Formats: sequence, structure tokens, C-alpha cells
Amino acid sequence: MVEKLYVTYNDVHKLCQETAPKILADFKPHLMIAIGGGGYVPARILRSFLKQPDSPNIPIQAIGLSLYEQLPTAADQVVEEPGTKVTRTQWLDLTSLGKMSNLIGKRVLIVDEVDDTRTTLEYAVKELQKDVEEARAKLGIDEKTEFGVFVLHNKDKQKRGTLPADVVDDKYWAARTVGDEWICYPWEAIDIDEHDANAAAALAKKGL
Repeated sequence: MVEKLYVTYNDVHKLCQETAPKILADFKPHLMIAIGGGGYVPARILRSFLKQPDSPNIPIQAIGLSLYEQLPTAADQVVEEPGTKVTRTQWLDLTSLGKMSNLIGKRVLIVDEVDDTRTTLEYAVKELQKDVEEARAKLGIDEKTEFGVFVLHNKDKQKRGTLPADVVDDKYWAARTVGDEWICYPWEAIDIDEHDANAAAALAKKGL
């Protein structure tokens, strides 16, 4: 039986609040890019804690990447398993961002809910790096763009994807490292009251 970890909206809020000072101390992003759909809510909450006095809110862009696929099991049950190929369903909104060259020399924080196989994060970082590098080379600008990654949960398991060494060493923040559990996030719940009850029951079982 797959072990499930139920995460509430309060949990997400506190994880973002807890990690924000570390991101501010080490990175101070100019832009956040949320990977949909799991990165949307954490990015928005995180922005509140990254806001500095007398400074504007950090803009949030969204990209859509799909790795998981639904596989039918029993007649009344559907589970999701990691796929093997990333599908790009949405990319940067250049009508809002302007041009890709506007990212040159900036610090960009990529936000997702979970680092599972790392395949999606690898794709996001490498594709964004490639797009910015093409713009930089075309314009002959020496400034480099720095990319960082924030996730709510990092699964302690062998990864299929890889991230650049500078990201892993200095620009990677996971609020929690967990086992290879099935994580149930609140925005995926059909019945939020049942979801919260399951989360409370799990805590009670652990004596917390």
C-alpha cells in the first residue's frame, strides 16, 4: 500500500514562510516562474514573504509542463504514475514579460510543489537557460542569468533528471525532504474537508 502524505493549505503557507528568509539571504529573485499546476499556489504565497519594504512585488510568470499520466487500475480508482517525457503545454508570456532579453542578468526562481524524479525541473531549467542564452548571444551581452529552484518537498530518492551544479550547490531550496511517499496537496482535493480530516488523522496517528 502506498504511503500518503496529506498537506494542508496551512502547511504550504508555513513552509513558504519558513524558507523565504533563506531565499532572500542567498538569492533575492527578480522574477518567479511557477510550474503549473503545482507551483502556482506556493509561488503566490512565497511572494508575500519575499516582499521587501518600499519594493514592488516580484512578478510571477507561469509555464505548463506535464510529466504525470493517469493510469487506470480498478474500476473506481485511478492513480498517477510518473511519465517519461515532459510535455510543454504553456511557456512564458512574452506579451507581459516583453522580450526574453529582459531576463538577461536577472535572478529567476523556478517554483514547483515537489521534486520527485527531477525530470520536470531539469526540463524547465535547461529550456529557460537555453532561451536566455540564445537571446544573450544574439545581443552580445556578457551578463548571465541566474536560476534557482524552490520546492515544498524534495523526495529522497534516485533522480532521473539532473540540475546544473551551481543550482544544486547554492540555489536550490526544498522546504522539506521526505521519503518516496504519495503527496496529496490541497489544490488536488475534491473534498477539502475530507482532505484536512485525513491530514489531522495522520498527525494524530504519529502522536503530533
